[in-house]
Amino acid sequence: MKLVSAVIKPFKLDDVREALSEIGVQGITVTEVKGFGRQKGHTELYRGAEYVVDFLPKVKVEIATSDEQLDQVIEAISRAANTGKIGDGKIFVTALEQAIRIRTGESGVDAI
Repeated sequence: MKLVSAVIKPFKLDDVREALSEIGVQGITVTEVKGFGRQKGHTELYRGAEYVVDFLPKVKVEIATSDEQLDQVIEAISRAANTGKIGDGKIFVTALEQAIRIRTGESGVDAI
């Protein structure tokens, strides 16, 4: 099993959710986060004063998936979140040792 964590632009969340639903992903966790990468933030004007926005609003999407479905999940996120501009985000894949469904006690792939 793998845990896929993707940090994407907030307005791409619906596209990513739909793309994951199309390939049969049944559950995702979404968190509003802030951060920066190569963008390094940007400057904005507010009431005539310029100020720097260091941390940009992003959305973190987490999906627990089987090893067999991993490539499909990565492809779906990449396709749906891509705008072709800087700041599109990143996808991280980590090993997931165990998953347990609290209600039924199922574990492993059956729990996801």
